[in-house]
Formats: sequence, structure tokens, C-alpha cells
Amino acid sequence: MTDPTPLTPGSALARLTEALGSDSKRKGPPPVERWNPAYCGEIDMRIAADGTWHYMGSPINRPSLVKLFSTVLRKDPERYVLVTPVERVGIMVEDAPFLAVEMAVEGEGQRRQVAFRTNVDDLVQVGPDHPLRFEQNANGGLKPYVKVRGELWALVTRSLALDLVAMGEERTADGAAIFGLAAGGVFFPIAPASELGIA
Repeated sequence: MTDPTPLTPGSALARLTEALGSDSKRKGPPPVERWNPAYCGEIDMRIAADGTWHYMGSPINRPSLVKLFSTVLRKDPERYVLVTPVERVGIMVEDAPFLAVEMAVEGEGQRRQVAFRTNVDDLVQVGPDHPLRFEQNANGGLKPYVKVRGELWALVTRSLALDLVAMGEERTADGAAIFGLAAGGVFFPIAPASELGIA
């Protein structure tokens, strides 16, 4: 089976890959927040709501390429961009750029530690630097997200979302009953206790 995402010489994808260099030579994510090259317009790249990356309408089936591009993804005020030291291009993100696909939990209550692995192998531990947030979807259910880095978030998969809610507890804040989750020394509100639901 042929790869539907060939690196055509001179294409936007090829230029980005060349500018990034070999994945094996880098240690940790590049300092994309410090890079400010000229904006070069949009490229036909999309991260679907299910976490699949697409280029020119076809899924990118090379996990190493997806991981490489995920390390240079940034959320600017106007749009999501891929950034190298010499180029900044816009891409489309349908929901969150990443998915939280695996969870590890240790302890209970305020001492509880929750860590996630994303679909591109980022590891994050919930706490002040990597908070949780909960939003309602169109059906009134809950969609949990965990902050990965910068302004990039991962949508927590449905099965893990159910596990998160199962660890929740009710607390009172400003005279109102709030259902939420304690992790990393922080209490993250999920919803008013009277409005619970899951997507």
C-alpha cells in the first residue's frame, strides 16, 4: 500500500520536514514560543476531531511524521500554526489538536496524581501547569480537556472521561454545590452538582 502523504520536493510538507531536521537529533520540544518567522499563509492540513492528521484530504499514515509536526504546533491568537525558525503556516484544527488516550492515577483526594499520555506520546501530569477544563458538547454532555503545553489542549477520550467523572466529588463553593475532581493539589470544577451529564 502506498503512503498517501508523499513528501513532494518543494511542497509545504517537504519544506517543513527539512527545516525541522531529523527527529532523532532533537531533545524535547523545540522552542516554538520563541520563534517568530513570517506568516506564509495556510496549508491544506487538518487535525480532525478524532485526532487524525490530514494533508491535502488524505490521512497522514506515518506516525513519526505526525509526531514531528506535533512538536512544532502552536496556538497563536488568530489560528493554529506550524512553526519552524524560517516559516510559519496556518492549519485547521476541528476541536483540540491532541487526544488524551491513556491515564494513570495514584492516590486519592488532594493527594491524587493523574497523568495522561496523548496520541502523539506527550506525557502530562495534571496540576497547576497542566489543568483540566470541562466543556459541554452540543448534546449537553461533558468534554474534558487537559492542557499539554502553551495553549495546546488534549481532548480526553470518552472512556477516560467516564473514569475522571467517577473520581469526582461534590464540594461547596460560594454557597453552591460543585462537582469536580481533585488532582495535583488543585480542585477542578466539572459542573454544578445539579447539572451532571456525560457526552
